[in-house]
Amino acid sequence: MGFLVYFIVLLALPLWAQFKLKRTYSKYSKVRSTSGHTGAQVARIILDQNGLHDVKVVESRGMLSDHYNPLTKIVALSSHNYHEASVAGTAVAAHEVGHAIQDAEAYSFLRLRHRLVPLVNVSSNASWIFIMIGLFSQWSGALLLGIVLLAAGVLFQLVTLPVEFNASSRAMDQLLSHNIIRNEEERHAKKVLSAAAMTYVAATAVAVLELARLLLIYSNMNRS
Repeated sequence: MGFLVYFIVLLALPLWAQFKLKRTYSKYSKVRSTSGHTGAQVARIILDQNGLHDVKVVESRGMLSDHYNPLTKIVALSSHNYHEASVAGTAVAAHEVGHAIQDAEAYSFLRLRHRLVPLVNVSSNASWIFIMIGLFSQWSGALLLGIVLLAAGVLFQLVTLPVEFNASSRAMDQLLSHNIIRNEEERHAKKVLSAAAMTYVAATAVAVLELARLLLIYSNMNRS
């Protein structure tokens, strides 16, 4: 019974976070910003105010596909956020520019996350191969190797949290200091950013829980 509850929690956490994000984003993407600036314009204003004239703002395909690419120095905004003047689009655009500012300032956690990417790309694919071998064959050595590889991914998730929260904090500071949002919009923008942050919190919680479960299995395997 406990095993079933564990997997229900494991599935429910990210699903709940995604549902909350989509519901919050959908609500505030229909609320027009008083500044009248589209997401693309908001991003450009903040970038220029911070001297990041070399960072481009482009349109990205797909819903909530917004991101910042530190290699190409590009802020990519999904179509609705790029073209429309909404509170949600304003918040998301400012958040992605927050990452560009982090990059320009060599923010430590962002640099660490970038360095972990090559390791995680390899370990995330290989970890479960060794974990499954260890579980089915009761070979603790293979299981331990899989756990170590999986731990790299968990570390990446943990490092991502301060990166995302810091980008949101920077976003709000920029929106307020440049008078891009006013009055109730501040509270609404925070709701959008908080909902987005919860998806990262949920993903990290799931990763930590699964790592803890596998460590417990490994410990029991060695004892037996």
